[in-house]
Amino acid sequence: MRIAELEAQASAPELWNDPRAAQELLQRLTRLREDVTQWTTLEAQLTSLDELITLAAAENDPSLYEEIAAELATTAADLERRELALMLNGRYDAGDAFISVQAGMGGTDAQDWAEMLLRMYTRWAEARGFTAHLVDQSDGDEAGIKSATLELRGPYAYGNARAEAGVHRLIRLSPFNAARTRQTSFARIEVLPEVDDTSEITIKPEDLRVDVFRAGGHGGQGVNTTDSAVRITHLPTGIVVTCQNERSQLQNRETALRVLRGRLLERELQRQAEERARLRGAYREAAFGSQMRTYYLHPSTLVKDHRTGYETSNVQAVLDGQIDELIEAFLRWNVAQEG
Repeated sequence: MRIAELEAQASAPELWNDPRAAQELLQRLTRLREDVTQWTTLEAQLTSLDELITLAAAENDPSLYEEIAAELATTAADLERRELALMLNGRYDAGDAFISVQAGMGGTDAQDWAEMLLRMYTRWAEARGFTAHLVDQSDGDEAGIKSATLELRGPYAYGNARAEAGVHRLIRLSPFNAARTRQTSFARIEVLPEVDDTSEITIKPEDLRVDVFRAGGHGGQGVNTTDSAVRITHLPTGIVVTCQNERSQLQNRETALRVLRGRLLERELQRQAEERARLRGAYREAAFGSQMRTYYLHPSTLVKDHRTGYETSNVQAVLDGQIDELIEAFLRWNVAQEG
C-alpha cells in the first residue's frame, strides 16, 4: 500500500520541481522495495528449507543433513538481520542523520578524544556504505577538535546512529603531559534526524539571526576567500548552528537550517520521551557526567556500554569503527525498555 502511494507520487509530472524532495521520495521508495525483496527472499529460503527437511526424512540421506545445517545457518543469520531491521521502526529511523561531536571536560585530552570519536564514526559510516560528509569543524587549541558535525546519508542512518547519542568517557594515560598521568576525558555525541519538513517543528524567519563570516580550517583554500560560512542562532531556544564546509554561502545556509531543524526535532523527541518516562515513573535527569559508555585504555583495555551491559576488550577495533555489535546491543536493550 505504501509503495503504491509513493509510486504514484514518483510518477507525478511536478516531482522534480523540488529536486531534494524528489530524491528523498525515491530513496524511501527504494528502501521499501528492498525490504519487500528481502522478506520475499527469506520466505523462499524457508520454503526451500522445509522441502529439504521433508526430502531428508524420506530418503535418510546423511549428505542432505549437512546441506540442511548449512541452509539453517544462512537462514538464521538472515532472520537475525531482519529482526534487527524490525527494531528500526521509529518515525525517522529510515532516514539520514547528523552526528554532532562536542569535546567536554578534560582540556586538550578531551579535544583529542572528540577527534578520535569523529574518526570512529567516519570509519563506521564508510564500512556501512553510508555517505559521510563533514558539515562543520572547530579545531582544538593544541590538538584535536572542539566540535564537529558529520552528515550521514544511507538507509536507516538515523536509526542506527541514535544508539551513539550520549556522553562517552575515555580513561587513558595522557599523551599531552610529560608525566603521562592517567586522564579521564569526556565528549558528548548528539544524533539528529535529518528532515526537511515536519508538523512538529516550525521555524519562523523572525526567530533566526543569521551571521556570515570567512570560513577557516577545513574546506579547502577556496573556502577562505569569501564570507561563505554561516552561523544561525535560533533566538527562542538559543541553539547555535554553524556550517562552513560547503562551497557557497547559500549551500552553507541550507545545510545549517537542516541541522537546526534536526536539533529542534531531537529536542522535541527528547521532551516527549522524558514525559513518557515520567508517566512510567522511570524518568532520570540527564547530566553531563552520566556517561553512557566508557573506553578504558589504562590499566586494562575495555569498552563498556553502561546502558546495555555490553563489553568488549577489543578497544582498537571499536575505535576503528567496528561498533555494529554495540549498536545491535542498544537496539535490543531499547526494545526491552520500551516494552
